[in-house]
Amino acid sequence: MHSHDGHSHAPPGDGDSRRLAIALALIGGFMAVEVVVGILASSLALISDAAHMLTDAGALVLGLVVIRLMRRPAEGNLTFGLRRTEILSAQANGATLLVLALLIVYEGIRRLISPPDAGGKAILIVALVGIVVDLAATRVLAGADRGSMNVEGSFQHLLTDLAAFVITAVAGVVILATGQTRADGVASLVIAAIMLRAAYRLLRDSGRVLLEAAPEGMDTGEIGSALAAHPLVTNVHDLHVWEIGTGFPALSAHVLVAPGDDCHAVRRDLEELLSSRFGISHTTLQVEHETAGRLLRIGVESK
Repeated sequence: MHSHDGHSHAPPGDGDSRRLAIALALIGGFMAVEVVVGILASSLALISDAAHMLTDAGALVLGLVVIRLMRRPAEGNLTFGLRRTEILSAQANGATLLVLALLIVYEGIRRLISPPDAGGKAILIVALVGIVVDLAATRVLAGADRGSMNVEGSFQHLLTDLAAFVITAVAGVVILATGQTRADGVASLVIAAIMLRAAYRLLRDSGRVLLEAAPEGMDTGEIGSALAAHPLVTNVHDLHVWEIGTGFPALSAHVLVAPGDDCHAVRRDLEELLSSRFGISHTTLQVEHETAGRLLRIGVESK
């Protein structure tokens, strides 16, 4: 039985789409400026940050597309609709960040060995403007539904880029004060490290969903023990807990009760337990009577 009482699995609404679009306009416009200035100033830090902003823009575009896809109703063979498009979006963003970060690491090391001239003043000015723009975009997106991996992934991209701008500004100050153009290469390596961290988190979190692991923070052993603790339950097995999409956990299990006990009453009790204690309202519980020839026992077998 699929139970949804008291729990909403609705996709993000128009408010989230509007916030994503505003953030995209801010990021996209400034990214173009940063690329031009980075080339003119021979700054790898600015160009690498522009590459990171490209992934930000990509994340925002994907976010907008995913919201539209998630609104499509479940029908035909798509019994859950297109909810998992947000997970594919997170995977794409993570993979892009990973590739760009590795390319920047290579170029950053090369520039540390043979540093080119870099315009410290241009780097500093663009970085400071970037901080303002990114703060504005982050503030806009902070009001969206960050419970969605789709929206949260875009938000984390912007936070990462804000840190990158700060690091780039520091590099500009160092170049102006000391003339050490290697500061640009060092800054690009720090930015790459931030990108790698963001890539790891996106790939890890989305990978858990694709591998149908239990949602982070949920203990399947605890859930199984709670089900087995019901006074009329004799056995719980074939217990599976996974996540359809962000904030949409699901559970299935085979539950046995003693002959003569009310299977339907037990199922309702267990559904209420799962919803109130663990926040799982999409459940499929197969509740049956223990056969006379089967050894009665209380236990949990998780698969």
